[in-house]
Amino acid sequence: MSGATNPWAERREKKAFLALADGTVIRGWSGGAGADRLGEVVFNTGMTGYEEILTDPSYAGQIVVLTMPEIGNTGFNREDHESAAIHASGLIVRELNPPSNWRSEETLPAALNRWNVPALVGADTRALTLKLREGGTQKAFLCATGAISTEEAVAKARAWEGLDGQDYASKVSTAAAYDWSHAALANAPLVVVLDFGIKRNTLRLLESEGFRVRVLNAHASTADILALKPAGVMLSNGPADPAALPYAAETIRGLLGKVPIMGICLGHQLLGLALGGKTCRLKFGHHGCNHPVKDLRAGTVEITSQNHNYMVAADSLDPATAEITHVSLNDGTVEGLEAKKYPAFSLQYHPEAAPGPHDAIPAFARFRKLMGKA
Repeated sequence: MSGATNPWAERREKKAFLALADGTVIRGWSGGAGADRLGEVVFNTGMTGYEEILTDPSYAGQIVVLTMPEIGNTGFNREDHESAAIHASGLIVRELNPPSNWRSEETLPAALNRWNVPALVGADTRALTLKLREGGTQKAFLCATGAISTEEAVAKARAWEGLDGQDYASKVSTAAAYDWSHAALANAPLVVVLDFGIKRNTLRLLESEGFRVRVLNAHASTADILALKPAGVMLSNGPADPAALPYAAETIRGLLGKVPIMGICLGHQLLGLALGGKTCRLKFGHHGCNHPVKDLRAGTVEITSQNHNYMVAADSLDPATAEITHVSLNDGTVEGLEAKKYPAFSLQYHPEAAPGPHDAIPAFARFRKLMGKA
């Protein structure tokens, strides 16, 4: 049709591809920035929440495959951001749709362009997810510039160091300490958050429990934290390998017995290390908002939001030091623990959700009770 836009022609002009370290190349077209990125490819099984996923600092260094085939319908808006930026290294989707939602402030492609994040559209995400489930997480190169060949991209993916042994928390942590509280909470008990990649909804929920909140850099020392005389310390979620953060585990060790502690995701893993445990890598990680977890004490099941590639190894924990309180019903891995000698507990999953179900939100009331503030 004369003068009409041909979307198929536009797609052919904006070619993109994903090159996996095993030599597999998946072709499609660009739906984001004209940029190239390295990352670990993971799949997320959530049916909603791509805005929160992309802005979750825990996804730094990862190229996210969304198994939900239709993406983009709700657009992008600041109210749903879990941080001030898109942290995922790239995005892979089957179909990218224009927004049809009154809350949308911009399209998903516009947001990706603004943060210089590439996206591959038109991929067979079901086949890619199956490949990752069977073979495990892979390093990859997402090319949306057309500047290099597929052979070069595969070589770059193979040569990249990956996330093992890498401290990404230092990259996403706040540079300067800041307060997150309404003026009405100026005299409320203080919770200090160690920021390894904090999500905003965690801060909102701490505030909803009546706490004043101060957020510190991941490298804050034990002395820095105790000088603030907090009622409790929150160890936040974050990206990459917990074993690459020995400084954080040492800080937590110094806090044990001096102040109540709650850990989430990476914070859970770091508490496990501080209690003498070890961490190891999962085959393809847990990423989604539909993961069943069993509370071993209550005998109940929660449907949880998760995003992690590493876990605390159950057999590395001394039963006299730490009790395993929650396990995954998908693979039996550790999803929660509690210190035996100190007021400290942690959850591998995300009780703050965002995105995901609210089954685990009572964990914040549990933290309040641990601080004697119930």
